[in-house]
Amino acid sequence: MDPRYEALYEALKNVHGYIYPNEISLTWSILIVEYPYITGLVAGAFILASLNRVFKIKALEPTYIISLLTAFAFLLVATMPLISHLGKPLRFWEIMITPHSTSAMAIFGFVYLWYLMIVLLLEIWFDYRYDFVIWSREKKGVMKYVYKILTLGAMGTSEKDLKWDKKIGYFITVVGIPSAFLLHGYVGFIFGSVKANPWWSSVMMPVIFLFSAMVSGIALVLFVYMGINFIRKKVQNMPTLDSIGKYLFYILIIDFTLESLDQIHRIYEANESFEIISMLVSGKLFFTLGIMQVTVGTLIPLLILGLFQFFKPADKIRKIAYFIISIFVLTGVFFMRWNVVIGGQLFSKSLHGFTTYNLGFGGQEGFLMALFWMIIPFGILAFLLWLLPPWKKTVH
Repeated sequence: MDPRYEALYEALKNVHGYIYPNEISLTWSILIVEYPYITGLVAGAFILASLNRVFKIKALEPTYIISLLTAFAFLLVATMPLISHLGKPLRFWEIMITPHSTSAMAIFGFVYLWYLMIVLLLEIWFDYRYDFVIWSREKKGVMKYVYKILTLGAMGTSEKDLKWDKKIGYFITVVGIPSAFLLHGYVGFIFGSVKANPWWSSVMMPVIFLFSAMVSGIALVLFVYMGINFIRKKVQNMPTLDSIGKYLFYILIIDFTLESLDQIHRIYEANESFEIISMLVSGKLFFTLGIMQVTVGTLIPLLILGLFQFFKPADKIRKIAYFIISIFVLTGVFFMRWNVVIGGQLFSKSLHGFTTYNLGFGGQEGFLMALFWMIIPFGILAFLLWLLPPWKKTVH
């Protein structure tokens, strides 16, 4: 066979029915799946931290700083899958110097910087400023100067200084709550505003993304908190785990209800795209949507968490259950993002054909690259926990 047509022949093997030529291969890969997934983890983790600080939920207090550091670690990596996806990744910064009011992605860059630099970074600094001062006086060697630099010259330790730290930190948290909603709601808006794709074009998309983000962020903090206690050989705080489980249960109900309403609306409306979307859901997305997203990621956690609201088995059983539930929910939300990003590209705009997405192992947009960007935030978090250990914070 002529080498010029060999690649085209291989690509056509993935085609079923009639599709347009530019739809043979998918434009957005697993890296674009990771982009809304990671930003969702950030927003959800921050909202859990806000429950403690703003709404004074004392049972969640042990997770407050851990939630903030987790959100910050993942936010630092949130845009990296996008940059890796670019044909010329070294030009990513141009979006920040050439803003365009009609480009959803260009505006997102400024939303991201606002949340990173103004909200999260400042809140963490005000929470740790007093500790930086104390540690700069107690530590020896290089770390003494590291903590002194981190004080930014604000060395006050009086009661008045501490009160100002708390007041400003509280104000930033209040501002941060709508900012977290904006951060991930905007990601849902980016997909929901694509009118040409009936799988994405829904006014419910930003809201669904937002609540699934809260679910995944809470599950991530539960996973991280239990992991930290295990590594440090500390007894798991069951009131804290029960409280996280309770809020995860409530928000999971809302998330499941919203997604169900969206599907019911699609079924009732039954427009010209309904037939091919039905074939997509029952065919190519049956495993990722029906099994992984709905059953593993939603129904099983809902069932177990619901049972825990009425009776509580032994602590050992609940600890194992909470850890497994956190993994199940994180997996389910990942596949929700997969079904939105990949699923929305599997059927043709002609509404008469499908293509197939084959995830490669290596390469710029393969499995290894995607795994790399999922592991890096945990490495950053480990460094932050070493540099800013929550368990060594001075009580004040």
